[in-house]
Amino acid sequence: MQLALGRAPGLTAQQLRGALAALYSATASSSGLQGLFGQCRSSLESLGLGAAASAALQAPDAARIAADRRWVENEHISLIDAADPSYPPLLAQAAAAPALLYVKGDGACLGTPQLAMVGSRNPTQPGQRTARAFAGFLSAAGLTITSGLALGIDAASHEGALAADGLTIAVLGTGIDNIYPRQHRALAARIAARGALVSEYPPGCPPLKANFPRRNRIISALCLGTLVVEAARHSGSLITARLAAEQGREVFAVPGSIHNPLARGCHALIRNGAKLVESADDILSELKFSARKQCLIGGMRGRATDGSAVSSLDKDQKILLDALGFEPASLDTLVERTGLPSQSVASMLLFLELEDVVGLHSGGRYLRL
Repeated sequence: MQLALGRAPGLTAQQLRGALAALYSATASSSGLQGLFGQCRSSLESLGLGAAASAALQAPDAARIAADRRWVENEHISLIDAADPSYPPLLAQAAAAPALLYVKGDGACLGTPQLAMVGSRNPTQPGQRTARAFAGFLSAAGLTITSGLALGIDAASHEGALAADGLTIAVLGTGIDNIYPRQHRALAARIAARGALVSEYPPGCPPLKANFPRRNRIISALCLGTLVVEAARHSGSLITARLAAEQGREVFAVPGSIHNPLARGCHALIRNGAKLVESADDILSELKFSARKQCLIGGMRGRATDGSAVSSLDKDQKILLDALGFEPASLDTLVERTGLPSQSVASMLLFLELEDVVGLHSGGRYLRL
C-alpha cells in the first residue's frame, strides 16, 4: 500500500493526512491506508485527493508495484509515509511535503535537529574549505548536516560531517537507485552508512532538471535553518534559502570578498535579512542549540583558536602575513607591501603554505586561510 503512494502523482503529506482523517470521521473506524484502497475514484477525490493521485490509488499498477517491492527488499529501503509517527515533524509542517519518503540508511536521523548547507556547484577552494570546516564543527556539536549531494558545496558539506563522524543526510532529486551525479556514488554509499539518503521519487526516476529545484523544499523543511556558502546572484541555492524563509526557518549566509562573484548571492541574502555568519558559534547561538558534545566542541574550539602555527612565526613572517590580509594577493604585490626581497617572500610563502597558514589561489595568488 505504501508503494502505491509513491506512484500517485502529486500526492502530498497534507492531502494524505486529510483524506485519512475525513475517512475516519465518515466511517468511525481506523482502517488507515487500507481504507483508501477500497474507495472508488470519485470518493477519493471527495476526500481531497487530486484526480491523478485518485486514479493511481484506485487502480495501482500491480506489475510496477511488485517491481518496486523487490527493489525495496533487496536494497533495504525504508518507507515512511505521512501517516507514520516517524515522519519528520518539521517536514510535516510544509504545505507541499511528499506523502511518501524512500530512505536508505538510518531513517531515525530524519527526526534529529538538522542544518541545511547549500552553495555553488563550482566553488572556490576557500569556499570548499569553509563548508567542510563548518559542517565538521556543527555536526560535532550534534547537528545533522543536510544537503543535496550536488557537486561543490553540497559535497564538501557532506564530507565535512563524515570526517567529524557526524550525521549527514542527502536529499536526492532522483530515485535512490539512480545516484546523480554519478561520480558521487561512493559518497552516497558513505552517507547511507553514516546517515541517510532520502528521496520522494520512486525507483527508476532519472535526473530530470525540474526535480532538483523541487527537492530543495524538502532540504529546507527538514532543517532548523539553512546556511549558504558561496552562491552567485542567480543561484539554485537561493531557492533553498527563499523556501527556508517561507517555511519560517532561519537563513544564514557566509559573506565573502566583493570581488568574488560567488559572494554576491550571500550578500543579497544578508541585505534581505539573512544572518551574517563568521563562525559556527553564530549559528549555534541563533538556533539556541544546546550541543550534545560540548566537551568535543571545547576541544575543537581550542585547536581552532589557539593560533599555535601563527604564534610560532618570526617577525618577517608575521609582517608578510599581515600584508596578505584576507584577500588573494600576488608575490609582486606582497613584495611591494612589505618591502622585503622577492626571494625571501617566496621562501616564506612556501613555508606558510606548508604550515597551512596560506594557500595558493587562482592566478598564482596567495590567500590567507
